[in-house]
Amino acid sequence: MIICIDIGNTNIKYAIYDKDDLKMSFRVATDFKKTSDEYGEQLTGMLEAKGIFVKDVNGGIVSSVVPTLDYTIDKMCNLYLGIEPLHIAPGLKSGLNIRCDDAREVGADRIVNCVSAIVSYGEGTPMIVVDFGTATTFNVISANNEFIGGVIAPGIKGSLDSLVNGTAKLPRVEIEAPKSIIAKNTVTNMQAGIVFGFAGLVEYIVKRIKKELKAPEVKTIATGGFSTIISKEIECIDVVDKLLTLKGLKYLYDLNQTQE
Repeated sequence: MIICIDIGNTNIKYAIYDKDDLKMSFRVATDFKKTSDEYGEQLTGMLEAKGIFVKDVNGGIVSSVVPTLDYTIDKMCNLYLGIEPLHIAPGLKSGLNIRCDDAREVGADRIVNCVSAIVSYGEGTPMIVVDFGTATTFNVISANNEFIGGVIAPGIKGSLDSLVNGTAKLPRVEIEAPKSIIAKNTVTNMQAGIVFGFAGLVEYIVKRIKKELKAPEVKTIATGGFSTIISKEIECIDVVDKLLTLKGLKYLYDLNQTQE
C-alpha cells in the first residue's frame, strides 16, 4: 500500500491505495502548530478505524504548498510509517511540459492536477482544471498536453472570512446556494453573494480562456471542496472530480517507481 498526501493551506488530504484500489481517503485541518507526533497519532487513528495496519504502507508521495510543514510531515512518515515519501519537486518525473515564464513558480498541486486530468480525461484534449481550494486556480492544458498558464483568484472560504471579519454585523454562514438570488435576509444575502458571485467569476474566466484558446470545445474539470456547489450553478463545468489531486499523486508515484 502507498499513502498520498496533499498538503494545502486549509486542509491536508490523505489517500491510501492498495495497487489501483483506493482503500480510504480523508482530510484534516492544516495546523501549523501540530508536531509530527500529533499528526502521526491522528493518521494512525484513522488507519486503525478502517482496519489498515501501518506496517502495510510501504511507500508514499507528497504534494505541498506549505513548505513549513514539509519537514513535519516527512518526519511523521518516517516515525509512524517507516517510509521516506517522494515529493512533487524539480527532478520528479511528471511527463508534463510547463510553458510558463518560470516553471519553478507553478505550485505542486497545480502540476499534479494537470497530470491527473490528462491521464483521467484524455490526452490530446485542451482542458481547464478549476481547483476550488484556499485559492481558486484555473489551469490551462493545451492539446499537446502542455501546461500553458492560468489564473489565480481568491478562494471561496477566504472571501467569506474577509467579509465576516471586515464587518461588524455580518454573521458567519454556511456556504450553500439559496433558493433565489433575490435574498430576503442577511444570511441568504451573503450566501447569494458568495455562491452566485463565484459562479459568475468561474463562468466568465472559463469563457475568456476558451476565447483566447480559440477552442470552444475545451473540457473543464472542477475539483476541490466547493466544486460541487459551484458546478450546480453553471453549465461550463463538464466534470467534477473531488479526488483529482490524490489520483494524480498515485499516478506520479507509480510513474517514478517504473523510472527507477
